Amino acid sequence: MSKLVTIFGGSGFVGRYIARRMAKEGWRVRVAVRRPNEAMFVRPYGAVGQVEPVFCNIRDDASVEAVLMGADAVVNCVGILAPSGANSFDAIQAEGAGRIARLAKAHGVARMVQLSAIGADADSDSDYARSKAEGEANVLAHMPDAMILRPSIIFGPEDQFFNRFAGMTRMGPVLPVVGANKRFQPIYVDDVAQAAVLGVTGAAPGGVYELGGPEVATFRELMEDMLHVIRRRRLILNMPFPVARVVAFLSDMVSAISLGLIPAQITRDQVKNLAMDNVVSGDARTLQDLGITPVAMEAVLPEYLWPYRPSGQYADIKESAKNLRA
Repeated sequence: MSKLVTIFGGSGFVGRYIARRMAKEGWRVRVAVRRPNEAMFVRPYGAVGQVEPVFCNIRDDASVEAVLMGADAVVNCVGILAPSGANSFDAIQAEGAGRIARLAKAHGVARMVQLSAIGADADSDSDYARSKAEGEANVLAHMPDAMILRPSIIFGPEDQFFNRFAGMTRMGPVLPVVGANKRFQPIYVDDVAQAAVLGVTGAAPGGVYELGGPEVATFRELMEDMLHVIRRRRLILNMPFPVARVVAFLSDMVSAISLGLIPAQITRDQVKNLAMDNVVSGDARTLQDLGITPVAMEAVLPEYLWPYRPSGQYADIKESAKNLRA
């Protein structure tokens, strides 16, 4: 019988790419999610019955244990950008990761891949960065040979970065950003998935890997690249950090008062993270150590950002028509 991998958050942005690749490798894939009925789109990734979404709440031991039964490997892709109710940074990114590793060890799971983030720091004043670091430590305490992946900003068709800002360009002539001069090293989502597969299959050793793409650019430069792709002109307005902190405080308050019905557009914790560069460090193991050549943004962004162009799918046709002679 083929081997089985359980992917926590396997229907999410990164998880679905890992699930697809693992199915192509011939593994059975168990996609552990909170809402299996919304994850049925993963089933065609493999043959009938090869990829199956199942219910799991990583805040509960019994729930996690149930989806780990019989697994040969585990991948944890669960993470949050902002807390909501019982799903706090500590509960999900620190305790949840540790629970998965502890129970995986107890059930004899051979390998684990943990999706973390560049900037994970146990001493950070950002709850996101601190809980990511605590999650890494909790995983390694139980699974010392686990692979820890720390990507920079991840881009791809379902991302919440370029898609979000491209959508904002429809609202007016100004595009506000926080930390316009901070540097990022965006990485293509399928490159992250490829790295995870190497860890699951044992083709690469465990340890911490920082993942970044071939380009290092400031936030402003990334927005300029995005605007070029979507054929729009907007004034990129850098919001000073003191102003951003006030805006984030008000945004958090509105979200709290509405009981989450009005999500925060930017949180105070996100402002703290945007004050730091988000690039691969000089002494880290990287994609190069895994034998992976990263995909450039220019090869991918036009493939999924075209709906944000003023003429959408007809933009290229209209531009080509301008060159026609009467």
